[in-house]
Amino acid sequence: MALKKAFLLLAFAGLLHQAHAQTTLPALTRADTLRGALTPLRTCYDLHYYHLNVKLDPARKFISGSNLFRFTATQDFTRLQFDLFANLAVDKVLYKGQSVPFTREANAVFVTFAQPIKQGTQDEFTVLYSGSPTEAKRAPWDGGLVYTQDKQGKPWVASACQGVGASIWWPTKDHQADEVDSMLISVTVPKGLKDVSNGRLRKTTKLKGGDTRFDWFVANPINNYCVALNVGDFQHFNDTYAGEKGKLTLDYWVLPENVEKAKKQFTANVKPMLKAMEHWFGPYPFYEDGYKLVESPHLGMEHQSAVAYGNNFGNGYRGRDLSGTGWGEKWDFIIIHESGHEWFGNNITSKDIADMWVHESFTNYSESLFVENQFGKQAGQEYVHGTRLGIANDAPIVGVFNVNQEGSGDMYPKGGNLLNMTRTIINDDEKWRQILRGLNKTFYHQTVTGTQVINYISQQSGQDLTKMYEQYLYHANIPTLEVRFEKGEALGRWVADVPGFTMPVRVRQKGGEYRFVTPTTTFKPLGVAGLTKDNLEVDTFNSYIGVLID
Repeated sequence: MALKKAFLLLAFAGLLHQAHAQTTLPALTRADTLRGALTPLRTCYDLHYYHLNVKLDPARKFISGSNLFRFTATQDFTRLQFDLFANLAVDKVLYKGQSVPFTREANAVFVTFAQPIKQGTQDEFTVLYSGSPTEAKRAPWDGGLVYTQDKQGKPWVASACQGVGASIWWPTKDHQADEVDSMLISVTVPKGLKDVSNGRLRKTTKLKGGDTRFDWFVANPINNYCVALNVGDFQHFNDTYAGEKGKLTLDYWVLPENVEKAKKQFTANVKPMLKAMEHWFGPYPFYEDGYKLVESPHLGMEHQSAVAYGNNFGNGYRGRDLSGTGWGEKWDFIIIHESGHEWFGNNITSKDIADMWVHESFTNYSESLFVENQFGKQAGQEYVHGTRLGIANDAPIVGVFNVNQEGSGDMYPKGGNLLNMTRTIINDDEKWRQILRGLNKTFYHQTVTGTQVINYISQQSGQDLTKMYEQYLYHANIPTLEVRFEKGEALGRWVADVPGFTMPVRVRQKGGEYRFVTPTTTFKPLGVAGLTKDNLEVDTFNSYIGVLID
């Protein structure tokens, strides 16, 4: 899921047809660097655990509370940075029971300690804060808290902060490269309301005055934009799934009037989704925390183990098929797509949001794998091909590093087609499946770079695909296969931005069997006898390329 100021505001692949990427970046500021760069003031401490403890007052749209940061010092230091949006007040920073000084610049907070914290020391500090978080007007395309009411007039509140950052509503080291190993989320809400957050509910406590505190514990590493607050008069029902690692708990939290619709829609989609994703990607990565769907007042978000759902209990994306093929009308887009992020985005997380294609390209591709699992390989291939409708090809997929800038929204459909091309080139479906599963096993609960992912695919496939990925990820243009005929022989070359570009592609005589050829950027014989201008066919169904026949 991805929100981005520089190119477009996107939280999921459902906006394919609405994405209009800009070809130029806005002027970058020091605030962008403070938000996006891993400076020594951030890398000096390695986070292990948070305890976020907040009270929400929906009537006042006000939040107050604290967050405990537990860490290990990676070097000696006396100063560090955490992040909290400037419209929220840092009331106090406590270290060993005493207030310590801090300063603020933009949305960054700098804490100074009287004595050096030595390398290897395990330590902690607590931030007390309060204020009115930014109210999201178009969540999940913008970030903040969503305030609305259910049909009975009761408050219904949810968080959505991907891209803009979790520090829009709680204090955190707001960078994807450093995930806590576990987390306790305590949310106090007014009488008659419930909070549903990530992980498992450990305790519910009735407080004086009528408020209730809900304590949720996350046993697995979690990226901070996935930390979720969902407050409402929810009703709960549950189920289990017999998965690859045993019994997976399925918990559903919806508004009372939607329980029956939810039971029907969730039953029809969740277990088939889990079966497909576990087949292709490996075991669900968070058995310890379970799987949840939580009804939300916005369309959806991949909040780890507490997926936000707002697709009105219908199939498609708000009733539409984004591939234009008809296959997307047969399943609930938000359940499938957002749940796919549990593997790519939540299990495997990009260190920098410039590499958000690792989240979105694979999850877009997971949609076609789900279609294949349900309706056959040809259906899946038709679906992924159909998503090309949303490709703009006007900006690179990879964004600018170290300034919290995502790339083009083409990371969804173009990235999905890139992965399908990879499968076609490998030409061994079981090997491809093992590569996808191997990614989730090798990088289990880790943060990664895009380069690591590309290198893994190349190594495991036995083919160097780095130039192909460089072209599709770092350049707006797709490569064009140029073919000309000399003395009755077909010569071909790639026209591409990447020096020395090469990529296998399938060609055939019309009606014959496809054969792989591997052109370079210099005209060379394709090596397929009998080709003419009239009978040459290039596999543009499985390969997203341009073709020019002279």
